[in-house]
Amino acid sequence: MSRKAVITGIGVVAPGGVGREAFWDLLSAGRTATRRISLFEPSAFRSQVAAEADFDPVAAGLAPRQVRRMDRAAQFAVVCTREAVEDSGYDFANTPPERIGVSIGSAVGCTMGLEEEYVLLSDAGKHWLVDHTYGVPHLYGYMVPSTLAVEVAWEVGAEGPVALISTGCTSGLDSIGHGAQLIEEGTADVVLAGATDAPLSPITSACFDAIKATSPSNDDPEHASRPFDQNRDGFVLAEGSAVLVLEEKEAAEARGARIYGELVGFASRSNAFHMTGLKANGREMAEAIQVALDQARLAPTAVDYINAHGSGTKQNDRHETAAFKRSLGEHAYDVPVSSIKSMVGHSLGAIGSIEVAACALALDRQVVPPTANLHTSDPECDLDYVPVTAREHRMDVVLSVGSGFGGFQSAMLLARPGVVRNGRS
Repeated sequence: MSRKAVITGIGVVAPGGVGREAFWDLLSAGRTATRRISLFEPSAFRSQVAAEADFDPVAAGLAPRQVRRMDRAAQFAVVCTREAVEDSGYDFANTPPERIGVSIGSAVGCTMGLEEEYVLLSDAGKHWLVDHTYGVPHLYGYMVPSTLAVEVAWEVGAEGPVALISTGCTSGLDSIGHGAQLIEEGTADVVLAGATDAPLSPITSACFDAIKATSPSNDDPEHASRPFDQNRDGFVLAEGSAVLVLEEKEAAEARGARIYGELVGFASRSNAFHMTGLKANGREMAEAIQVALDQARLAPTAVDYINAHGSGTKQNDRHETAAFKRSLGEHAYDVPVSSIKSMVGHSLGAIGSIEVAACALALDRQVVPPTANLHTSDPECDLDYVPVTAREHRMDVVLSVGSGFGGFQSAMLLARPGVVRNGRS
């Protein structure tokens, strides 16, 4: 029997609103959540803007002991997990725990907790040798990124495969791809898959300042993230998380679950070229897209919407525009493309899962989120980027892509239930 993975639950913590519906309201309205950084004093940095989540862990339902134990990224993931589980209606209590899996992505792990503890123990960097006994009891957990996946596993009692996927900015796509594969191969019946990152700290800002990757538009934070716009000047850092409940399709249908979409194709490639640079021809991303289409047994013309990586750097925007043309041919000019990073920024490893959540909701509501702040198109980016305003649009199949430092390129195809009848075997 061919097993297929479907999405039956969605949980989101994102800039502009905590929760799935607040997230969708922001996207469909074309609002931006980028602003001057408030989590620390940013005056010393070249880029002083970010997309922050207005997140109160206690208000979100976490107990004080959990808040004490968990880094902000872990808090995001657990809150998302709870929302996704409730949304799915899945009976985890009566599922054999060894049939429950977890696949969580993160690019930078527990950055905030680690930096806070280092500043404390070293007296703001004055001491090279530090006394570890002054650290929090869970400091070791901050140093092991897999604790993020463990927290999710504890939340649902998962005793099946539990993994932390860290592939830079494609982590969120790759973790969902891995989760879907666990379903398809029969290793798990249900998987909590997604990603989380809370990187808004001085060390992260300093790193991206050094390579001039982030936007210096400090006087106009709301319009700092401008993917595909001729006047863009870098991406805007962000934080956030999304976790999905993935189930085997026939079992989900049998219990009458609401299915947001079926995962019909996934592939990843590497350019083996440069840590941060991209080849202009987009060949590796195009190949990932083509392999995903082949898995789904779909022609390029089947793609109804592309959720772009759309970081807002010139090399990325031009690279993936070339990839779309290379993989979809003339159809690339007919399919709407947009970047939600224009509204919620770039949350590093988490953004891929946040974007898949957006794709699932777009399929469900039949609305394409816009590319906010796109007013003057780059002549080299000549596709339909859905500027400023969301668009009602008939969609059966959507494509989401990601591009990450290290040369990672990933592509995922989601389809409305029943649309793809001859998918992967």
